[in-house]
Amino acid sequence: MDHSAHGNPMDSRALTRLAVSATLHCLTGCAIGEVLGLVIGTALGWSDLETIALAVGLAFLFGYALTIRPIVRSGLPLARALPIAFAADTLSIATMEIVDNAILLGIPGAMDAGLTSVLFWGALAVALAVAFAVTLPVNRWLISRGRGHAVVHQFHARESQEWPTAAAEQRSSAPKVSASAADVAAERPTGT
Repeated sequence: MDHSAHGNPMDSRALTRLAVSATLHCLTGCAIGEVLGLVIGTALGWSDLETIALAVGLAFLFGYALTIRPIVRSGLPLARALPIAFAADTLSIATMEIVDNAILLGIPGAMDAGLTSVLFWGALAVALAVAFAVTLPVNRWLISRGRGHAVVHQFHARESQEWPTAAAEQRSSAPKVSASAADVAAERPTGT
């Protein structure tokens, strides 16, 4: 499939590999937050709504944190990294959270099962696996249009270079990155 009309000449296999990587990245942050939130809420005997609200909040927190870390390590200040992470990951995290929590709520007894229950952990594993499968095409679509994880991909490459010498050189010679999600979106070719 030719994506050059979207300003992205990436071949289909490379696009899919990057989407899988982005979705695994999203799944990691979401799973950390989701598991932590569900464990805390279940252990405290909270209602389903309170437990899911905590789990979703923590999933977004950890998801954004995993995105922000390499951006900041590449030399960009936190104040400029935050809007990039928000623009890059919000749709992916939201998709994953909606799907996995809908599945958890849809499995009878899953939210009421104790932390030692196979039902609790099995339902969570199934919910996260289905959420991955649903979020993957969302991330692929975003990346094919220069959005989503494609926005932060350049910072992952910078972070992996020799530190701190290469990062200092990158900071002095790197193009300026916009400070808002709107600016990030405006700088990308829209392609139709």
